[in-house]
Amino acid sequence: MPSLIPLIGEKLPEMIVPTTHGIRKLPDDYIGKWLVLFSHPADFTPVCTTEFVAFAKRYEDFKKLNTELLGHSVDSIFSHIKWLEWIEKNLGVKIPFPVVADPGAEVAKKLGLLHAQSATHTVRAVFIVDPNGVIRTILYYPQELGRNIDEILRIIVALQVSEKLKAAVPADWPNNELIGDRVIVPPARTVDEAAERSKHYTCFDWWMCHKEGSPEHAEAARAFLKRAAGL
Repeated sequence: MPSLIPLIGEKLPEMIVPTTHGIRKLPDDYIGKWLVLFSHPADFTPVCTTEFVAFAKRYEDFKKLNTELLGHSVDSIFSHIKWLEWIEKNLGVKIPFPVVADPGAEVAKKLGLLHAQSATHTVRAVFIVDPNGVIRTILYYPQELGRNIDEILRIIVALQVSEKLKAAVPADWPNNELIGDRVIVPPARTVDEAAERSKHYTCFDWWMCHKEGSPEHAEAARAFLKRAAGL
């Protein structure tokens, strides 16, 4: 049985939602692409404005990763449009992606975005959904903390590496202290497979083996990390 709110490994709930770019059907309209669905507490608020500018300035990076962006809050379409107009006019940044309007908070309730911090404004949530419509990552931030957009990009790159190589990604990838930008081989499933591990992979022990990663993905992830660090 599905959970009351969507969890990692479940399909994004089917919804038909109004956005600033017209009606969107979730997740069907994004099948074949990665999707970052992110909520913000409210339009015309300072931290949310900085986030939308940051997402917009990274939009081409997301597109290169076959990823689309979809914003969300409990504000109306009218509010979204006026706020996005204000951002473009006053900050010189055009927001290129759609934003879901949810004044009845139906989407927010279905996705579990109303937390104890506020019963009327959503937390800063991020759902990263794969091309099959399956939720692969969920992040929650409090209202007072803006997100690091480059870290979200790094997560998408890491998930794509994991998919490509059928392997796990270590801490702080691609700059892990033990294995650098290499990836971790899935656990052995039999005694015989465990005994053969060291013949095929580099291992600390049979249960902790690693193999060559994806240099092009690692280079992209390092670029996002450097930008996040202001280097």
